[in-house]
Amino acid sequence: MRLKRVSFGDRLLLYFIYAFLILLSFSALYPFWNALVVSFNEGMDTSRGGVTFWPRVFTWDNYDVVFQDDKLINGFLISFYRTIVGTIASTLMTAILAYGMTRSYLMARKFYMVFFVFTMYFGGGLIPTFLLIRALGLMDNFLVFIIPGLISVWNMIIFRTFFKGLPAGLEESAQVDGCSTWGIFFRIILPLSGPVIATLGLFTAIAHWNDWFVPSIYISNPDLLPVQTILRRLLNSNIIELSGLPNDVISKINSARTFTSKSLTSATMMVVTIPIIIVYPFVQKYFVKGVLVGSLKE
Repeated sequence: MRLKRVSFGDRLLLYFIYAFLILLSFSALYPFWNALVVSFNEGMDTSRGGVTFWPRVFTWDNYDVVFQDDKLINGFLISFYRTIVGTIASTLMTAILAYGMTRSYLMARKFYMVFFVFTMYFGGGLIPTFLLIRALGLMDNFLVFIIPGLISVWNMIIFRTFFKGLPAGLEESAQVDGCSTWGIFFRIILPLSGPVIATLGLFTAIAHWNDWFVPSIYISNPDLLPVQTILRRLLNSNIIELSGLPNDVISKINSARTFTSKSLTSATMMVVTIPIIIVYPFVQKYFVKGVLVGSLKE
């Protein structure tokens, strides 16, 4: 079999595409790489400038400070618990709602669907939402991270489309064997929904992990602040906050004077970012199938 010869114009276009993709990838990855480099570089040396692709004065001290800060560790745990609980609760409740919306015997099903879609485009705004959260007693409450975002209409539509594509014979066979509605959902529907659960679960987890706005509005108790909100305050203040560190670490910082707000902020950013990046390879294989589910027409 003879290979088709590629013309000079096609090769030139291919080289241009490769070069463009390399530049695009570099522009997306370099900020992350530079923050990683700064986190491993001595803070006072970083303030002189010129630290780009590799640490000039390598040190672990920035991470030593971050991992000994009680406030950051507590914020990291709050973010971790919120992500785990919020992702499981939201994915499960959204899947249950989507499964109910696929039942042809559900009364006023079209009205409910229109009602749900309406909430995607129109909302009460920040002030009514704040008054509602306060009336529900969710101020300074861990549940404020979970309950308001428990149902995602967009994810519900994707779940609903996936469920409607499953063979009806599966449920009919289970009903003949005496399986209840809940049994069908948990024993048949959910086990077959691995790709869409993995994809939407990851999207939900990322949203929970990266959220700083909700705590900044509804949380005043410093013990309930997630690490993202703490990091944002550090970025805005541009001041090294030492109150959460042990006295010996504070003394080390004051005597050495090698730390800067930028170096500690970069180390904190790495600590916050890397966990969610580690999760991605484990669900990557489900992405293509899971994301395409919502694009299929009924």
